[in-house]
Amino acid sequence: MKKFFNDYMNDKIKLDKWQKLGVFAFILFVSGLFGWIYEFIFYFFNSGMKVWYMRGGNFLPWINIYAIGAFLILIICSRFKKKPWLVFLLSLVITGTLEYFSGFAIYKLIGERFWDYNVEIWNFGNIGGFICLRSVLFFGLSSFLLMYVLNPIGYFLATKTPRRLMIVISIIVIIIVLGDEIYNLVFTKVFNLKNAIQIYRTLGFKYM
Repeated sequence: MKKFFNDYMNDKIKLDKWQKLGVFAFILFVSGLFGWIYEFIFYFFNSGMKVWYMRGGNFLPWINIYAIGAFLILIICSRFKKKPWLVFLLSLVITGTLEYFSGFAIYKLIGERFWDYNVEIWNFGNIGGFICLRSVLFFGLSSFLLMYVLNPIGYFLATKTPRRLMIVISIIVIIIVLGDEIYNLVFTKVFNLKNAIQIYRTLGFKYM
């Protein structure tokens, strides 16, 4: 495994298009799941450790902005992975920019806040409720986990898993995740259907 990681760091591992699909599916799911777990735990503390709140707008325990941020970090920072300090600084800029402008755009377009640091704990460095220093620092530190743990694991799985099995699993994961997104973002509005949040609330789950 040590040799594999060294090869990863030195860009000696060459993936074909199907292996890249496997890494894509792995990062897509795990990064979104990571974000969901982080927010699930954080908002428990934000409530004074009294209530567990659900987060995200999907049926899956998955939040899309974390997956988007993960891919942006990998695309921009992979060439600098031998310089962890630069990966960290670039990740601060990438995730901070993504979070601020996503939150601002959502608020201006539909008049809703999907997150609001004005009413949260540890919101030092808060700008308009869309971004705060705590969140950006967490995302920057998380970039180390992404770049030096999750992505190498994705590479390892892509190169060691039988090709046909890897392709089938990857396609299934992508279809399920993107199908969940499309249903909640498009179908619920076009066909006037209940979205994941509405359904889960009828089952007694609390959202923040």
